[in-house]
Parts: sequence; structure tokens; C-alpha cells
Amino acid sequence: MIEMSANALSTSKNISEYPPEQNTVSEMDGWNITLADSHQLVRDVLASRDCRGNEIDAGSIQNAPLIVRLMESPDWHFPGLTLFHGAVKPQNHIYIHILLGRGHLPKDEAFCLGFAMGSTHRVSAMEQEAFCAINQWLYPKAKRFHDEELAVFRDGIRVGMLSNCQSLDDVNFSDFDHATIGGMRTALGAEEDLLGAYYRIEQQRYPSSPESQRLMP
Repeated sequence: MIEMSANALSTSKNISEYPPEQNTVSEMDGWNITLADSHQLVRDVLASRDCRGNEIDAGSIQNAPLIVRLMESPDWHFPGLTLFHGAVKPQNHIYIHILLGRGHLPKDEAFCLGFAMGSTHRVSAMEQEAFCAINQWLYPKAKRFHDEELAVFRDGIRVGMLSNCQSLDDVNFSDFDHATIGGMRTALGAEEDLLGAYYRIEQQRYPSSPESQRLMP
């Protein structure tokens, strides 16, 4: 079992530094996959009505503002020019949420994006801070991360870099449609004990955050 303490993510803020979380139970989206759902088949999750209808499918990126597509989708990168490491094809976004056991509320989005970048093991501190700055200044307000989400994004990068997970921008996720979620995690090297250790820290750090509190039993 991999154990992590809050000190392992030393550059993240303490909980006392954060304002109260603004999400309320009435604003929660019900779709969620957790680490405990490892027995489910990937294809069954993809076929579920909740999954098809939520905002993290391919369409949400394809219809996103240009700056978001340039930052987060490799389909909008120029040949020979990598703006930011870890960009994944729009149709693979949902697989990453399933792989990591996250829904699609703001902290879920932040962690999945950070983990995908960190899994490449090529993200520099300058690249990380440049992404955060662009997110804060150039993204539409509805797409911007607040301070808590920025902290979770940075944590996601660190956890991705600690993990032995394959670089998620190189994965053909459709190969796992007939596998269990646990089988996909094992094949790609996404360690459930590492993720679970971090998720417990996130739960303690954000007691009023719905997406953080539903991560672990």
C-alpha cells in the first residue's frame, strides 16, 4: 500500500487558506465513477445514459472556445509544435475520468487534466505555471479554475509524475472497451493505491467539496 501525507504535496495550500467551497449538493452532477467501481466493464460505463449525456464527452471539447481547443486537444496543435504536454484526443477524455475514478465537477476536471499532463513526465515547472496563467487570463470565465481547482490541477501533475502510468496522450483507449475498469488500470499502470492515498488527502483538504468527498467511502 502506498501511503501519502499532506506533506508529500508540500506546495499545495493548507485547507485554512481556502475560502468555503461554492458548490452545493443541488449543483452536484450525479454521474461519477470511483476506484471501487473497478469491476465494471468500460463499455457498460460508456453506454450508460448518464455518461452519454454529461459534458466531458468529445463534443464538449470540439464545441469549446478556440483557446480551450488549442490548449487541451492535440487535434488543434500545429505539426512539430507542442504547446503543452499531455493533450488527449476529445474522444479519450471520458476514458481518463473512468481510469482515474473521477466524475466531471470542477476538481475532477482539474485533477484529470493535471494527471494526463504529469503522466508524460515531460511537464516543466514553467509549462505548468504557463498553463495556469493562460487558464486564468485567457479562458472564458466559465472554464477558469478557481484557487482550489488550480491546487488540485497541480496535485494531479505531481501524482501523474509519481505514477508508473503510461503517458495517457499515447493510449488507444478504445482497446479497453471490453475490459473491466480495474483491468484497464492495471494494463496502463494507474495504481489504485496511489490514487486512493491522494484522494484521502483531497477529502481532508476540501471538506465542503462534493466531488472531493465522494472520491472514497
